[in-house]
This record gives sequence, structure tokens and C-alpha cells, in this order.
Amino acid sequence: MVNFEWYRTFKAIYENGTLTKASLALYASQPGVSVHLNALEAYIGKKLFERTARQMIPTEDGKFLYENIINAIEVLEVAEQHFKKTTQDKTPSLHIGMCSEMFQLILEPEIPNLNFDLVARFGTHTDLIKDLNNGLLDLVITPRKHIEKKSLVTYIPFSKERIVLVAGANTDTNEVEGLIKNKQYAALKTMLVSKKWYSASNEMEHFRRFWFENFKAKPAFKPNYILPNIASIIRCLSNSTGYAFVPDFLCEEAIKNNSIKLLWQGKVYTENILYFALRTDLKYKAEIDVVKDIFKQKMKPI
Repeated sequence: MVNFEWYRTFKAIYENGTLTKASLALYASQPGVSVHLNALEAYIGKKLFERTARQMIPTEDGKFLYENIINAIEVLEVAEQHFKKTTQDKTPSLHIGMCSEMFQLILEPEIPNLNFDLVARFGTHTDLIKDLNNGLLDLVITPRKHIEKKSLVTYIPFSKERIVLVAGANTDTNEVEGLIKNKQYAALKTMLVSKKWYSASNEMEHFRRFWFENFKAKPAFKPNYILPNIASIIRCLSNSTGYAFVPDFLCEEAIKNNSIKLLWQGKVYTENILYFALRTDLKYKAEIDVVKDIFKQKMKPI
């Protein structure tokens, strides 16, 4: 099904003549406008504009499409304005991306206090940065920098996460803790291989990095349970036995509540710098600063 926003974008380009003017009329970024137009042309299978250095000139197919959709779009826009409580000018809408666990832990409790609209999106870091580049997101929280030529994205470091070894509170960890205390890492490696392991489908890199950096080898086994996210791992460990590698700030509360046990931070720390990734042509600086301040207050500085 065609996204209605594609038609609205097409109408704005048709009536304004350039991508720049269309983006201003839509309160959107120029890359975002281009994405919508390309998607519509791909869906229809026809070229709608001749692109010149100064103007977007409608093709015959573009003119035909405009004449057939303009009345319907105007009716929908009138209905939208009738039912819309606030306009975009009065209430900015901030689009952000991050992992679901970080959102639930850091930002979710503050949602009722925000004086602007918020749309949160979860996904892989690569996909979120791609959406940021295309103007579909305003801010991404990420542990990875994706440096690309002609990118409008800048990265600001603000915190650090450390991957740690944890176990369920009911897990018998005496032997493991003894080997860690006595620095018997070869024996520790052998023992850990035989244990029950949890990991997350989007966090397997943590598992592999911690193992390699501390045992100088790739893990020659896979976790018993691969779950959707870190929060699922912590809940499962709280009610059962087993081991996992998780970011420290995501398990602090569970450790304080004695739901899980912190066993080892590694002989070599496995750490990631966390970044605010944002566009250099950002629209909602004040609103982004509010979100940034929330993260800075709740997370340890670098």
C-alpha cells in the first residue's frame, strides 16, 4: 500500500517546484523529501519529475497523477486539520532511535514530563543511522560510529557501557568465583563452556568480544537461549539459573535487588563509548537538548 505521506510529498514538490521549497513547506528535511519521492516513483514504476539544477519539472505522468490525487489529498488534509489538536509549529515532534532497553530504563519514566511530542523507534544501529541520514530521525543513541562520505550526521560521546559477566541469583557460582579470584583463567574458560548461557539476538557481539578479549579465542559454543533483548535475559535469570554477558548500566537495578549476581568485569574491560548521533542541520535543538540532558543525568559520564 502507498504511504499517504508519499502523495503529500509529491504534491508539495509539484506545487513548490524544488525539493528545498517542498521540504520547508512540509517542515521536513530535504533528504527525507527525496526518500518519499523515490519510494513513490519506485512503487508507481514511472518517472514523475525531470530533475534540473534549479527546478523539478513534472513529467506527463507526474501531471496526470497530480490531477487525479489533488482533490482527495485536499479533503484528507482538511479532515486532518479538523481533528488535529495541535499543529506542528506549536508542538514539535521529535523522532529518536535507540535500543528498547535503553529507552525503557532511561527515557520512558520521563515521557509524562516532556512538553513536546516524541516518536521512538527501535532497530539495529545500522538501520537507525541510515534513517537519521535520510532525515527520518532527529537523534540516535548508539555505541557505534558510522562514518560515511557526505554524511550529515555528527557523533557526540557522552557515556560508556562496560560488558560484565552476570548469573542468576539461584545459580551456584562458587567454583566460577573461586577461579576468577585465583586468576585461573584457562580453567575458568573450560568451566564456563559447560554452563547454561543466555544472549540476545541483537547483542551477540558483546558475547563474542568479551570472550575473545579475556580468553584470546572465539567462543567455540553458542548460547543455549537467544532472546529478543537484554531485558528478557535479566528477567529469565532472575527466575532461573545461568550466565550472560550484559552492559553494566542495564543490570544495575537487578544487581541491587539481588535478582542477579555480578561475577566478573573481565581481566580486560570490554567497553563501548555511547554517542548522541544527530544531524548537523537539526531542527529541534531545544527538544534534543532536553533528551540529551536526561541521558547525561542518569548515566555515568565518560
